[in-house]
Amino acid sequence: MLGQIFTGLVALEHVYILILEMFLWTTPRAMKSFGTTPETAATTKSLAANQGLYNGFLAAGLCWGLLHPNGQTGQQIEVFFLACVLIAALFGGLTAKRSILLVQGLPALIALALVLWS
Repeated sequence: MLGQIFTGLVALEHVYILILEMFLWTTPRAMKSFGTTPETAATTKSLAANQGLYNGFLAAGLCWGLLHPNGQTGQQIEVFFLACVLIAALFGGLTAKRSILLVQGLPALIALALVLWS
């Protein structure tokens, strides 16, 4: 049960990131979150929307795992997508912004551990 709760939180986080990157990229909230200037946000808007779409795919996969009618299959789907989130967080933390390791990586790691040991 705890694994599903954390997986759901990771999915919600990625829906939030999707919204920030796809629809709110040039707003003060998104620029503060991602450390961009109005000029940079304006020129990178389409790139951010593309990233947002990928975050949406991660959220969709996690929701698919949570809602799958076969519990064992659902768990395997959750493990796959949580591993994808963790790998993306590691890459982002090493190449873009270190805080990604904590903000995205740590919740995914906790959820993955809970799902694997449930």
